[in-house]
Amino acid sequence: MRGLWSALLLGVPIAALAASPASNRASNIGPQDTGSTIAPQLPTPQAGEDNTPRQYLTAAQQALAAGRTGEAQEALERAETRLSDRSTPLFQTNEAARGPAIDQVRQARMALGAGNRMQALQLTEAAMAGLPRP
Repeated sequence: MRGLWSALLLGVPIAALAASPASNRASNIGPQDTGSTIAPQLPTPQAGEDNTPRQYLTAAQQALAAGRTGEAQEALERAETRLSDRSTPLFQTNEAARGPAIDQVRQARMALGAGNRMQALQLTEAAMAGLPRP
């Protein structure tokens, strides 16, 4: 707490104190690629904020093809989150969302964590193919 007060008195922004390390590379996906308990901040996908699963998967596909693995990881995580959004009955909220697209996105993340960018790209494409067309 003393450090916080000292920083405030010196005019250091609080955001600078809480800033996590940043990285452009995928990491902390699974045990094989986790080198720290602190996951780095990843780049925002080109799809931006608050988009559809398809838009995030397209952004992941483009990032994977270009070798931007950190951006791809972030886009895949956002796609998985959007695919998991659903209504659930009361007292059943502890059950994970399921479905082929969610499984494929999860597998794509794991492939990325294992360093297999091509498999991650194939699984991302498969997840996109299973989504309803806009």
